[in-house]
Amino acid sequence: MLTFRTIKSLTQCLKGSRAAGLRVGFVPTMGFLHAGHRALIEESVAHCDVTVVSIFVNPTQFGPNEDLDRYPRALEADHALCRTAGVNLIFVPDAGEIYPPGFQTTVEPGPVAEPLCGAVRPGHFRGVATVVAKLFNLVQPEVAFFGQKDFQQCAVIRQWVHGRQRVGIGRIST
Repeated sequence: MLTFRTIKSLTQCLKGSRAAGLRVGFVPTMGFLHAGHRALIEESVAHCDVTVVSIFVNPTQFGPNEDLDRYPRALEADHALCRTAGVNLIFVPDAGEIYPPGFQTTVEPGPVAEPLCGAVRPGHFRGVATVVAKLFNLVQPEVAFFGQKDFQQCAVIRQWVHGRQRVGIGRIST
């Protein structure tokens, strides 16, 4: 299992996987992994040649009254779970790697993000859609695996993926 902290090192490694014709699966997470994440990882491992897990606490999906610094983190335990589940690559960037100085481009998820959670957390789903777009552009998976814990987030991701022929969302579980 290899761990990458930079976009350059991750994309360089994945270039070799693609050149070899390997099927890349992706499990994007914010870390603090649990049994639900493990199930998603195992699904990817079962159906893909290479499984990539990202561990990135995305600051752009936290509002001004939400405490980003208190979000739970357990990187050693996350690595252990990934190792035992058969992950090939882990991507653990810092915020500056994903959002470098001058970053301005975001993804607007549209009306699906406006009601429910979106009504009380303005900008949350813009942050989710933006980071998923950035991570998909980096990893370029053939299939991705997401949990179903958050109905509205699943709807935002499904809408974003719709029409992208190269990428399918794998079985979604908790």
